[in-house]
Amino acid sequence: MSEAVTHGIRVEVLCRYAPENSRPLHRDWVFQYTVRITNQSDETVQLVSRHWIITDGLEHIEEVKGPGVVGEQPVLAPGESFKYSSWCPLPTPTGVMRGTYQMVRPGGDPFDIEIAPFGMRAKQTIH
Repeated sequence: MSEAVTHGIRVEVLCRYAPENSRPLHRDWVFQYTVRITNQSDETVQLVSRHWIITDGLEHIEEVKGPGVVGEQPVLAPGESFKYSSWCPLPTPTGVMRGTYQMVRPGGDPFDIEIAPFGMRAKQTIH
């Protein structure tokens, strides 16, 4: 699990290999991750966009940017959490994801919060 707190916003990520969606013989490993964002600050905030940096086992880097997460731009009052799950395909059985969420305060003041790096590792069986 990875965890980071930035400006009073906690981001926790759990990641697992999804063998049921992977096709290793076609160089396609899929990882499912669940994120929980908790507002531990004293003001309401909104998540407006994301920026992921994905590094596969061959050190190839891909960046993914876009509005919100899973089609939502959640508003979090103090003490509230938002949880979602998504997935990441890789051409290698290992990799690392990290990134930032772009947030705004009620007056429109933007700020970034960290998504700490987390590893992706497929369990391999050697015959």
